[in-house]
Amino acid sequence: MADLTPTPNTPGLHVSKPSPSAPAQGSAVCHCGASATATGDAQVVALVQGYTANHGPAHHKAGGQ
Repeated sequence: MADLTPTPNTPGLHVSKPSPSAPAQGSAVCHCGASATATGDAQVVALVQGYTANHGPAHHKAGGQ
């Protein structure tokens, strides 16, 4: 399986939850240079919401960088 972890060369958002009892893990890298990681279901939800609202797709809606 390919490594789906985002990098500055391949920005994006990656979320993993290997089993229902394991905590979720997430990582995000934006083309503007911002990056973040999170561990735990609530923290990953916040990471996804923040990335979606302020980076990635949000840059394209606002004319982007």
